[in-house]
Amino acid sequence: MSMSDPLADMLTRIRNATKSRFRSVEMPLSNLKVSVANVLKKEGFIEEYHVLGDGPQGTLKIDLKYGANNERVINGVRRVSKPGHRQYKPSDKIPKVMSGLGVAILTTSQGVITDKEARQLNVGGEVLCEIW
Repeated sequence: MSMSDPLADMLTRIRNATKSRFRSVEMPLSNLKVSVANVLKKEGFIEEYHVLGDGPQGTLKIDLKYGANNERVINGVRRVSKPGHRQYKPSDKIPKVMSGLGVAILTTSQGVITDKEARQLNVGGEVLCEIW
């Protein structure tokens, strides 16, 4: 199966895994996915991520995070920019997710960062996804 949108695949795997209360989820490795996982960890949405070097491409393993009563930390994930319809926003037009409760992840000249960081650095970029 050819993967036209690996990031959408990553988000879908995370969404499905959290719905099923899985402890971790694995997916084919890419630099972009590692960058996104890094932002998720920094923002407290996931416990940890590991880059496993098995197979020709390698695997990214994400340890999911749940609250004290096993409630989900990630309640929603939405792919914003799609391969057929990219969403670029200048820093002053970056959307707030759930009135600031969620996080938009952007790829910018400064790397893959959150909407908040992009506003602070005054850089725009491609809005990859939103997580809340």
